[in-house]
Amino acid sequence: MPSGKRARQQRRATVPAPPAPRVRREASPRVLAIAGGVIVIIVVAVLLGFVLTGGKSSPSTSSLPLHGSLVNALPNAADVHAEFKGIRQSGLFLGSAAAPVTLVEYIDLQCPFCQQLETQVMPGIVAKYVRSGKLKIEARVLGFIGPDSIRGRNAMFAAGLQNHAFDFAQLLYDNQQTENTGWLNDAMVDKAASSIPGVNPRQLVAASTTDAVAAIGRRIDGQGKGDRIVSTPSLLIGKAGATPQPVQLRNATDAKSLNAAIEAALR
Repeated sequence: MPSGKRARQQRRATVPAPPAPRVRREASPRVLAIAGGVIVIIVVAVLLGFVLTGGKSSPSTSSLPLHGSLVNALPNAADVHAEFKGIRQSGLFLGSAAAPVTLVEYIDLQCPFCQQLETQVMPGIVAKYVRSGKLKIEARVLGFIGPDSIRGRNAMFAAGLQNHAFDFAQLLYDNQQTENTGWLNDAMVDKAASSIPGVNPRQLVAASTTDAVAAIGRRIDGQGKGDRIVSTPSLLIGKAGATPQPVQLRNATDAKSLNAAIEAALR
């Protein structure tokens, strides 16, 4: 409510002043032309980016090193490097192509039982049979547990394109945390890629979202369906060229049964 003085002044103003004429605000032609040019440039840039990337976003790799290194690497990176150093890796295969026996392993990188197998049993198998040229291992990575499993396996496929898939998987198993807690995120993939000597981390991360990597996943999913895989880890073994047969393990750390199956296949 206005004060008494202000109210009195308002009452004396019996004739209201005429309203000022309203002026329509218009942008100048020069401003419109500049703005239109900027919009055209933005639209062209967006469309060009869409075409070049196939409409897909790609992770940024500019912060990653060009070469993986054991300096400031993930825990146990040096042990993983030593485990596989000097052993042939080709895509998702580990060991000599001429090895007489093939061990197929269906795994999920978040699977705790796979972690037990890979960290407690497989290093001995690699040292005894793979390094000697008697056995080669084929990794068929599934995404059973959740979205992080898919992210991890795609990155492992991309590591396989640089022939370091097994280093990548072992690093994740050595640093595995509780499944579906978000531990296997982009930062973990970046760190694992950067912890492998001989790997270009930027290329690995960029490749993990490509159609080529997606096609590998579809192929392995089809193989898993054909082999009726319902859990991980699942192992199959057989002589080269023959249909591999399931390996029956009592538990994930049953090294005795796995060694026996390998010896039987070698005979």
